[in-house]
Amino acid sequence: MAHGPLETGPINKIVQRKPFFAVQGALKEYLEFHGRHTALPVTYEDLRRYDGLMPLLDKNGKETLWNSVIYRPHEVQSLHEQLVQTYQLLIADGRRIDHLRVASIDFCAYGNSQPFRIKILNQINDNHDYYYIKRNDASRIYGLELEHLLSPNRITYMCQGDTLVEEHIIGVPGDTFMEDPSRYGGHLNQVRLSKEFVKFNERCFVRLLGDMRAYNFVVDVIHDLDQVQYRLRSIDFDQQSYEGRARIYLPQFYKENLPYVQFAQEVISTETAEQYQSEERSLLRKRMRLTKERLDPLLDAMRADRISSAEKTKKLASDLAEYHHDESMRACSSMGEVLSRHLTILLG
Repeated sequence: MAHGPLETGPINKIVQRKPFFAVQGALKEYLEFHGRHTALPVTYEDLRRYDGLMPLLDKNGKETLWNSVIYRPHEVQSLHEQLVQTYQLLIADGRRIDHLRVASIDFCAYGNSQPFRIKILNQINDNHDYYYIKRNDASRIYGLELEHLLSPNRITYMCQGDTLVEEHIIGVPGDTFMEDPSRYGGHLNQVRLSKEFVKFNERCFVRLLGDMRAYNFVVDVIHDLDQVQYRLRSIDFDQQSYEGRARIYLPQFYKENLPYVQFAQEVISTETAEQYQSEERSLLRKRMRLTKERLDPLLDAMRADRISSAEKTKKLASDLAEYHHDESMRACSSMGEVLSRHLTILLG
């Protein structure tokens, strides 16, 4: 599963936490025009004013990365009302949905965005749904919007100021899935899973989405008559065009994804993998044409924005100049310019 002349081998762990970049200028105007930037009933800082945290345990009694959040009793009712209103804004354009209540609020200090996970319960049928409130960040917004435009998946989110609200993406975390694949849909179809990993790998590289280790994407298992299909979906978009090393943007090089790579090496040939890569680029090319009126102003905003350091930008431009045999890439001075040139070469 080597990807052209890019070096192979495990990627060293990303140890530095990525800084946050403000949503401003042309990006803010873009979000306002498309209804993504809107007034929110509750902010991230409102949720940060908690009274305490309790470790959240899994079904086996082991601690998870999440903590149950405790708020002062006199603040709970108004906060829950605001959270229900936010959920209605996210999924129903603010129209009232009866019989909803907040079942739980959890907080994860691990990771860059340090999200709050809100569980919403329908009291009529006990059906529940989740959504997330996170710190807003321009690079994550670019990642979400590029996912919406260039992947087969639609993304629902909204933001205001320092607050980002995201829908829950359904699926089994990639690392959990590989512990016992037969638990999620019966007999594992290794060829179909490998095909989807190759295509997922290609999508991440083409749109320069990094850090796609197994716990940063989910496996959506889709039953199809007597077979199962798989779709791999990103759930973490913090590393959109941020790191400087080109192989950061290829999931195949992460040791956490080794089970997927090994499956692919066992059941499909290099020629077949290249065919799947070609198929995915064809689909990306079509999506790029279909979304041109929206994608072009997004890339314009990204070219003028600062979502990484000058050092990382120069490194990535250099890596991709070698990969594409295109010296003009070295002149790129922003991650937006690097991505735009990269897309033009691969899909143009």
